[in-house]
Amino acid sequence: MSNLQRQIPDVKELAALMKFSLPTLRRRQARLAKAADLWDLRKIAKRRTPAAAFDYVDGAAGREITADRAREVFDSVELLPRILHGTAHSDLSTTIAGGNSALPFGIAPTGFTRFMQSEGEIGGSRAAEKAGIPFSLSTMGTRSIEEVASAAPNARKWFQLYLWKDREKSRALVERAALAGFDTLLVTVDTPVAGQRLRDVRNGMKIPPELSLKTVLDASYRPEWWFNFLTTDSLKFASLSNTSSDLPTIINSMFDSSLDFDDLRWIRDLWPGKLFVKGVLTVEDARKSVAAGADGLVVSNHGGRQLDRAPIAFEALGQVRQEVGPEMEIILDSGIMSGADIVASLCAGADFVLIGRAYLYGLMAGGQQGVERAIELLAKEVEVNMQLMGAGSIRELTPELIRVRAGRTASPALKR
Repeated sequence: MSNLQRQIPDVKELAALMKFSLPTLRRRQARLAKAADLWDLRKIAKRRTPAAAFDYVDGAAGREITADRAREVFDSVELLPRILHGTAHSDLSTTIAGGNSALPFGIAPTGFTRFMQSEGEIGGSRAAEKAGIPFSLSTMGTRSIEEVASAAPNARKWFQLYLWKDREKSRALVERAALAGFDTLLVTVDTPVAGQRLRDVRNGMKIPPELSLKTVLDASYRPEWWFNFLTTDSLKFASLSNTSSDLPTIINSMFDSSLDFDDLRWIRDLWPGKLFVKGVLTVEDARKSVAAGADGLVVSNHGGRQLDRAPIAFEALGQVRQEVGPEMEIILDSGIMSGADIVASLCAGADFVLIGRAYLYGLMAGGQQGVERAIELLAKEVEVNMQLMGAGSIRELTPELIRVRAGRTASPALKR
């Protein structure tokens, strides 16, 4: 202690250090500001959302092996820094599906969205509009094509189509989307039947939700969610009618499990804009989709929510890219939880990325503001990673800037 020379604290210097934050009435804003990454938003979402709704987002099919492996694969990717590369600013803007996007990612189509948080697709589309990125509306969405178009008139809007057994209803949906200004169609082809999502079975997920003593007690710990649920219009799939059942029953009764490439050609003839086939994981399916008229491909395993033990989208990406060549646009969807995941995907051959769970964690954490915070966090992570890697633009993210290390280890954040 003899090395220290003591003195009486200077009161003025001490006073300058004492800066206490005053309580604020903007609790949501303050709560979201504390989130440092998407995993923090997930924690907030879990606290504020009933178990059935949170697990619908957080869960996957079967033993959730595919979802866990996807996280392991992303965590195994190393981003290679380039020193003294003179990158003072990185341009995050890009083009996809014939239009511009301020960021290299957009919002994926999600079903049952207002069950997670009552702002639902309206909050998501407005956040996307504000950020200058595309918003995708699902056939299983809880706001209609026209409602989303009206809520975010200046947003780039994409529509995701599940082909119905009733072809005329499918035609009507496609025509409505085109008329409402949706410029890109995502045709999902990996859902001939519903995947076995065991968390939903255990939680008794139904549409509209049924209130039991268990669900009422669970929701009572989340008063804001409960209040919003009771004081807004009834929850339903906006594109469907007379739906009151568990989700697998709805999917298996409404959607066409016999969908083939002839049907894809039929949709291609109907749709005037860009058409992407969503759910491609093999070279053969990529080749057939291109031959059927696809403008682009979405490499996706549905976030592990359909076929458990399916290939990992990130690992399939390179093979699909090699098959279709550099000119065909490829979007990666499934498992994105950070800007590093986005950068890795772009380096591995994707032109663009879609966020699903990441978007919904933000929505559950704080409605539109939560989605804006999720986008902000991801954008900053992408920017910082690009600067550290010496990449001044999205075009400079090439396979030479990543490598996959041997011996994968699951992320602690994913372990249940």
